[in-house]
Amino acid sequence: MYSLGQSVRMRGAAGEPIPSPFKGLAKLDAEFRRGELSVVAAAGGTGKSVVALNLAIQSNVPTLYFSADSTAATQLSRATAIITGDDVKGIKRKLHAGEFEEYSGVLAQRWWQRFSYSARPTPAEIELHLETYREIFNIYPHLVVIDNITNVEAGGANNADEFTFSLEGLCDYLNELARETHAHVMAMHHVVGEYADGLKPVPQSGLRGKISRVPSLILTIHKEIDGMDGRTLNISPVKNRDGFEDSSGETFASYDFNTRNVRLADVEIADAF
Repeated sequence: MYSLGQSVRMRGAAGEPIPSPFKGLAKLDAEFRRGELSVVAAAGGTGKSVVALNLAIQSNVPTLYFSADSTAATQLSRATAIITGDDVKGIKRKLHAGEFEEYSGVLAQRWWQRFSYSARPTPAEIELHLETYREIFNIYPHLVVIDNITNVEAGGANNADEFTFSLEGLCDYLNELARETHAHVMAMHHVVGEYADGLKPVPQSGLRGKISRVPSLILTIHKEIDGMDGRTLNISPVKNRDGFEDSSGETFASYDFNTRNVRLADVEIADAF
């Protein structure tokens, strides 16, 4: 056990926010702190992976991204588009045509950002990758993304109660992982059917499995579409131990989603890119 004075030295990097491109969320006191677990929940296709990838790429911190929900081709094309600003469709065409050499240099500069594409990673596999990362770079990653939490293979569930317990158990496990490694662990998650269209604010009660107990930060996402391929993602802090929260989901920060280069930018500074 430790005194309060000793706890200052024991804290290490825990509690430090990682750099974030999301200024609107920062104004709402929603920060991604090392040593803590966050959950980002939304309907399928709304933009959970886009939010996670923009955080990883734009923050440019040491990252380990478990991409169970998207293929290597998808994530590579999106990440390259975010970094370079080039059209993601053109990038993917060049990738499949074997004409990707022009991007080799810029991607090589991101050697500390690593991806795993296992469709059903187990906790043991997650730990193996974390320890391998530490062995190679002599540090744990500052950001670990689990995309999606329901893709983690943690044993079967025979009924709804067991399913809920399994998700809560995974959150407990990921929260402990965050504390031990001083990484910010971000887990993507789904919402209940009432919010499956992604078009209205999602409250804290809208998460599948009711897993709100453990995470320090829970963000939900809903979208606005203007009919001309324009899209806005609204991100709501519905739980936040360190700052403002609105469990209804009605308070949110808005982001312009550039579908051409997959970049997110705060609406009020969208012209900065």
